[in-house]
Amino acid sequence: MNDDLKAKLPRFALFGAAALVVAVGIGAGGYWLGVSRTPAGAGAEDGRTILYWYDPMLPGERYPGPGQSSMGMDLIPRYADEGASEAGVRIDPGVSQNLGVRLATVERRELARTVTAAGVIAFNERNLAIVQARASGFVERSYGRAIGDVVAAGAPIVDIRVPEWTAAQAEYLALRGAGGDLADAARRRLAMLGMPASLIARVEREGRPYPVTTVTAPIAGAITQLDIRAGMTVMQGAPLATINAVSPVWLVASLTQADAGVARPGEQAVARTPAFPGETFAGRIESVLPSADPATRTIEVRIALANPQGRLRPGMTANVEIAEPQARASLIVPAEAVIQTGRRSVVIVASDEGRFMPVEVELGRRAGDRIEVASGLEEGQRVVASGQFLIDSEASLTGALDRLEASTAGQSAAPAGYESSGRITALNGESISIAHGPIAGLNWPAMTMQFTLETAHLAHGIGVGDEVSFRIRQEGSHYIVTAISKTGAQP
Repeated sequence: MNDDLKAKLPRFALFGAAALVVAVGIGAGGYWLGVSRTPAGAGAEDGRTILYWYDPMLPGERYPGPGQSSMGMDLIPRYADEGASEAGVRIDPGVSQNLGVRLATVERRELARTVTAAGVIAFNERNLAIVQARASGFVERSYGRAIGDVVAAGAPIVDIRVPEWTAAQAEYLALRGAGGDLADAARRRLAMLGMPASLIARVEREGRPYPVTTVTAPIAGAITQLDIRAGMTVMQGAPLATINAVSPVWLVASLTQADAGVARPGEQAVARTPAFPGETFAGRIESVLPSADPATRTIEVRIALANPQGRLRPGMTANVEIAEPQARASLIVPAEAVIQTGRRSVVIVASDEGRFMPVEVELGRRAGDRIEVASGLEEGQRVVASGQFLIDSEASLTGALDRLEASTAGQSAAPAGYESSGRITALNGESISIAHGPIAGLNWPAMTMQFTLETAHLAHGIGVGDEVSFRIRQEGSHYIVTAISKTGAQP
């Protein structure tokens, strides 16, 4: 070995080491690049097929490969063999306890619906009397009556002098001694002039005319209208006073449309008023008005309450409880377990594995803090009674609800399938990978996904890189291409 060769050996060794480092770096970079760009549908190390990647905190977002979500969280794969039991969200039992999640069991029991409504006490308009003048005359005495006075039946209201009656009474007294038909006709004339029977009997008994008549109250009650003053002239048929009975009174309650079906005429009700705390007043539903208030869409119910002592005064407020006459057995849950979204009613069902699943339900009657579930649940299931929104914050329950909505929409549209377009990235026998655009019907963003061809014949005439339009249908967790055609030239 000469001196020149000895001098070049260190440089060859240096170049060789550098080349080795570069080769290792390229290999590692290629491996990392290949892993980071693993398309959806590629096989994992254990042979399971990956459908897409997602962030558990944002389950509505899907990605074609690993990386980070819009929140900066690491993505995890969704495998094709994960069945429907993987729906919903899973929360560690310790986290659930820290969140204060409380569960309740779906039970079957009799549900007696009770409605509580507010109302106002009013006069009973079925027990009202209007006092009128039977003849024209002059008011001689008003007895100091005023609106609001409570009078007994037969109490004097006003004395009226009727000049026309004086001559008729004198004529009758003159003919009475002679007897015969003329006397009978004169007596009938007194009644036709409007004289009460008590006044005619007094004239006969005392034998002299009485032109002044006393008008009395026909019923016991409160004077609600009074149109008399001493010395005034009154005409025949003119209203003098209006008297409303004070027992029974009406409790007029307003029920919402949803509760109106509970109130039925003849059923019992229990009223309470702030004026007499601790006391209850039994009543009976007299009538349910046939029309709703156009402003509030409420329906008025009239309840008769006995008021012998006059303690319940019109204008006072009261609350009334109306119970449904018959109770029937049904599935019930706590009312607080139901989430009202506006378009649907949802409860969160808990499984033994710590998984929480949103389930859409159809509600029925409500009684206090319990509510009937007409469909959607089974007896013995456990539902979240409190802590639903903390679960939402911890595990993005909103995304699970969105998936439920997307699933419902997908099921209704399943017979027609879903259409999209994209570029073929892989084609292998009965499977095909397509980098497609968003699919609104499935709530999918643009991504690369592996599908199954319905028949191998569909792959005839297409290849990797072709732009295609295609139609898919869903079978469980698998998506099958039912039609595919080339839409453009190969790029």
